[in-house]
Amino acid sequence: MPHYITEACIGVKDTSCVDVCPVDCIHPRKDEPDFERVEMLYINPDTCIDCGLCVDECPVNAIFSEDDLPEHLRSYVEKNAAYYRK
Repeated sequence: MPHYITEACIGVKDTSCVDVCPVDCIHPRKDEPDFERVEMLYINPDTCIDCGLCVDECPVNAIFSEDDLPEHLRSYVEKNAAYYRK
């Protein structure tokens, strides 16, 4: 079950989660062209291995597993997936 980044990341884009991800599923990284353009980071749900390392690293508590995702943040499931379909 994948994790998802939600609205608390908007405007913050702290990349601590990127550094601990063992499968490189969180983008854009600071060295990628999209980093300045997008408002938040995104987790690729097809690549995420549900390790949870990113959750503890996020300073704004923006990352949730699918089971723990509050109802009012459910739209971020699609937002994360949509970033990787572009």
